[in-house]
Amino acid sequence: MQLPFRVLASYALLPLLASATGNFSIPYLNYYCNAAHVSSANWTAPPRPAGFTGTMELVHVTAMLRHHKRTPANLIPLENQFNPSAGWDCSGMGTINFAVSPEFGRNAPLLVHETEVPSWHPFFPNFWNGSCQEGQLTPGGLADAIKHGKDFWSVYGKASRKGLERPFLTSVNSKDIYVRTSTEERTFHVAAGMLWGMDPRIALKDFAVHIDSLVPGYSCPRADAIRNAYQSIPAWNDHLLENADLKARLDAVFGTAGRGDWASWYDHFFDVITSRLCNFQPLPCNAQGNCVTAADAAKVFDIGDFEYNYIWNAAENATTYNSLTFGVMFQELAMNMRAIIAGTEPFKLRLYSGHDGSMIRLASGLGLGKPESDGRLRWPALGGEMIFEVWKLSAKHEKDQLFVRVMHEGAPVRSLEWMTSSAFEALLESNVPANLFQVCNS
Repeated sequence: MQLPFRVLASYALLPLLASATGNFSIPYLNYYCNAAHVSSANWTAPPRPAGFTGTMELVHVTAMLRHHKRTPANLIPLENQFNPSAGWDCSGMGTINFAVSPEFGRNAPLLVHETEVPSWHPFFPNFWNGSCQEGQLTPGGLADAIKHGKDFWSVYGKASRKGLERPFLTSVNSKDIYVRTSTEERTFHVAAGMLWGMDPRIALKDFAVHIDSLVPGYSCPRADAIRNAYQSIPAWNDHLLENADLKARLDAVFGTAGRGDWASWYDHFFDVITSRLCNFQPLPCNAQGNCVTAADAAKVFDIGDFEYNYIWNAAENATTYNSLTFGVMFQELAMNMRAIIAGTEPFKLRLYSGHDGSMIRLASGLGLGKPESDGRLRWPALGGEMIFEVWKLSAKHEKDQLFVRVMHEGAPVRSLEWMTSSAFEALLESNVPANLFQVCNS
């Protein structure tokens, strides 16, 4: 069940890191490795409606984002040979976890995570050298999260004077800001980096963070059956057959021939290549010197975009699959919007730190893949964000009105750049199946 509980923030140690961005030789990576997001350089207030002479005030922001750069979440067979001898270096950052109870008070022991990969271990060939775990936020990812927080604060924080009659947020505090992460530590650390970027003084405070599985964590056999069906027809299988030569070349490099989880889609290839390149490692090569070429990597990225668009947008019944697997999150978002409309929402900012699976379902449910919007969906970029701004329009002798503007990766979403709060609440609610539990298990 997706029920949040409170914990004390496990702060990432925050050294002075430079945001790890750059111009990549493969153009796709300039999109994927660090997504565009709102900043004082690109954000402007929405245009004033024609004939409206009253005031416009930003009253609420909901932001959902994907985590930033990480190590690969999938291990290659004989992983060790595909990495630099120094391995993956996460020594520039550390993470601290601690428990608090009345018995310990404020003096509970602190546990610092340090990853060690001993060379004597029998399964050493299956992991990399260095000090990073699989799927861990890298120092570059933490730097990007901090920069993301600084840019976010430049728009919505007390320093902003761009299009706002008064600052939307004046401090980083748990009274005004609700933070939700998934159960994966990298989303927790991205949230910590974001908050620290917004206000470095947050490192001196405890901050309540709600942990929940933003990537669907509940069982839904009905959804599984729907997806299996539309990934068993020519519309899906044809692209696997058409790229058989590419698959054979990748298998020859990675030793993945005959492994079903590497054959049913390109997710694993996409992960192990982008994770390396986004963290400025070279294209992977095996011990025999066979390497993934830039051309083959670019093709994998194109296929990844096709697969994500097909599964969550273009396939017949993709809408039903999304609503079944992300309906609980859409229900929460709809409930939040109803509270805003009723004037009972306690938070000014709700910040959700999630995954690509969170972002693709949210984008699809909001209609970003429809012709009137972007027309197709891509694999969500690292650090990609979706923002709901709620604006209150007030005029003398008239009832206040609430409007919503949706921002995606720093720009207003076509067809969602200005709509009434009730219409937006209805859009969110349209993604919530009735009797979800029963439908999932029918």
